[in-house]
Amino acid sequence: MSEINVQRRQFLKMSMGVAAVSIAPGIFLFDMAHGKADANKVRWGMLIETANCAEGCNDCVTACNTENGLSGGVSSTDSQWIRKIEIKDISTGRETSLPMMCQHCEHPPCVDVCPTGASFKRADGIVLVDKHLCIGCRYCMMACPYKARSFVHEPLQNQNPDVPRGRGTVESCTMCVHRIDQGQQPACAVACPNKSILFGNLNDPDSEIATRIRTVASAQVRADLGLNPGVRYQGL
Repeated sequence: MSEINVQRRQFLKMSMGVAAVSIAPGIFLFDMAHGKADANKVRWGMLIETANCAEGCNDCVTACNTENGLSGGVSSTDSQWIRKIEIKDISTGRETSLPMMCQHCEHPPCVDVCPTGASFKRADGIVLVDKHLCIGCRYCMMACPYKARSFVHEPLQNQNPDVPRGRGTVESCTMCVHRIDQGQQPACAVACPNKSILFGNLNDPDSEIATRIRTVASAQVRADLGLNPGVRYQGL
């Protein structure tokens, strides 16, 4: 094994053991080695009311692109952190329009398959990618059942300094972690004209989102996989 590979392995081992390391403004690897949140900790999530999500409305997508410096293109080489999809119930013919993004799973398969530890989950439930550790293997993209991750093919320009991105790496919705860490709402939730996206702490029984989930029927996309996504949908 070459000296370079030995040094790289040692670096990755040290990186994985760090409890709280800053990787970019507003982004921290909180308790990376033991990042499983318990009921007493914050777990950020979203509840999306599909009945108020209008077909053809892309305000959440536009806000995400603007906030995170994405091109807004829809080709196979453009990053899409959130996209609108149309689903149809084949038994009733009912059609529903809804936003689809990283679901910030409690048991994220993207983290399980990542060979370098670049894909990780913060203690508050947000799933992220460390650009410094990502080698662009794209295993996480194949593992994600929601097709929520994108690979950066082209050189990047005019980046938001709070949203680190890198050519040759994988990326996805961060739930606007740089805004959350400053006490703000994700850009998509703020931009939605019908207030269809409710953001909050799933572990706080007194929060609006936890109260709504207790009192109104909601569903997780592919709940059968047992991933326990942090994004729930009302009206599916």
